[in-house]
Amino acid sequence: MIDKTREVALKVLYKIDKEQAYSNIELNEQIRQNRKNLDEKDIGLISELVYGVTTWRLTLDEIIKKYSKIKLKKISPWIINILRMGIYQIIFLDKIPKSAAVNESVNLAKRYGHSSSSNFVNAILRKVEKTDYDDFFEIEDDIDRISKTTSMPKWIVEELVKENGIKIAEQICKNSNLKPNITIRVNRLKIAKKELIQKLEQKGIECKEPENEEMNTQDFLILSKVKNIENLQEFKDGFFTIQDLSAGQTAKILDPRPVEMVLDACSAPGGKTTYLAELMENKGKIKAWDIHEHRTKLVEQNANRLGINIIETQVKDATQYDKNLDEKFDKILLDVPCLGIGVIKRKPDIKWQRKPEDIEEITLIQRKILENCSKYLKKGGTLVYSTCSILKEENEEIVIKFLSENKQFEIDGENMVNILPNKEKDGFFICKIYRKK
Repeated sequence: MIDKTREVALKVLYKIDKEQAYSNIELNEQIRQNRKNLDEKDIGLISELVYGVTTWRLTLDEIIKKYSKIKLKKISPWIINILRMGIYQIIFLDKIPKSAAVNESVNLAKRYGHSSSSNFVNAILRKVEKTDYDDFFEIEDDIDRISKTTSMPKWIVEELVKENGIKIAEQICKNSNLKPNITIRVNRLKIAKKELIQKLEQKGIECKEPENEEMNTQDFLILSKVKNIENLQEFKDGFFTIQDLSAGQTAKILDPRPVEMVLDACSAPGGKTTYLAELMENKGKIKAWDIHEHRTKLVEQNANRLGINIIETQVKDATQYDKNLDEKFDKILLDVPCLGIGVIKRKPDIKWQRKPEDIEEITLIQRKILENCSKYLKKGGTLVYSTCSILKEENEEIVIKFLSENKQFEIDGENMVNILPNKEKDGFFICKIYRKK
């Protein structure tokens, strides 16, 4: 008898491997297809297996290599993912008996492999079961050790070590495997923070104030003991938005005022755009661009739910210069496309989808957007350049080069903020740039 939860998780992992599907999208689709056969506990285990295996894939593969005489590339995608799931349960999920992890994996191998697959899976998992985790990796080279023990691609580790040194780089990699907090932003247009806390606590949801002296977190809460957050009536009523602390700082640092004309040039899905509107007391005007129409619809949906009517969306490519917009905006937010190295704990797929050669391509886009959109800023206006990456090539180096070529812009030292990822917040870079009067 095949365990349905593990089979659904396996199908998601197979799609991620073979079709480069996004884990969150494929997970939601598989749960939707199998919803009548799954309860909340099942869905929790499926999510744990999918995100856990995706997060720890490199480490799991290193363990498979240790015990398999067959090279990874020659093992079928079904069997490799059955092994990954089995090892993940044995090492990381204490609540699941090791015997159950082995037996359920063997059952899956009988269905999804050939005649000898179940014996192959059983042999490897039995060896893993008897080995202490600390004995898997005895590596002298620091970069190799960090890569294999934190499941981070070697090229990312090398970049992080080059910029931060071994100690900080290793901490970043460890923090990128933490389970992220559920952080919400209270919609000040609709409800007071104390009132929202009361409503949520009445439903058994724990609310905690963020403990971060470096950030302005007055509109934010960290939630625990909450499931299916988007099904809450308070979410549907627009009392809050799900948003990380770091992402929220972009709007706070831009500091938009009521009646100003503001541009959010890379706006979808609208978390930062709607925060700008809330800070502006829903007065003034925000132009919200995205290159794809279906993504501008997401901005509109978020704005409608939150009761915001000052946002005007437009399908527009920020890499294409539009002379008609020169000096039209008081404030501009450029949360540009990036490699996303700062949000790996939230989107572990990033580790396996990004390649070193992507840096050159993405920085070209970032430079174009900053160069073009800076022209749309009024004299005396303010622009915020931000990414959810933590690599200097996407951040400081972009800004420094821009300032060297555009003397009418300036920053002060305190307005270049590097936020490294930890349990409470994502990694982010935020820089406030002024256009001289």
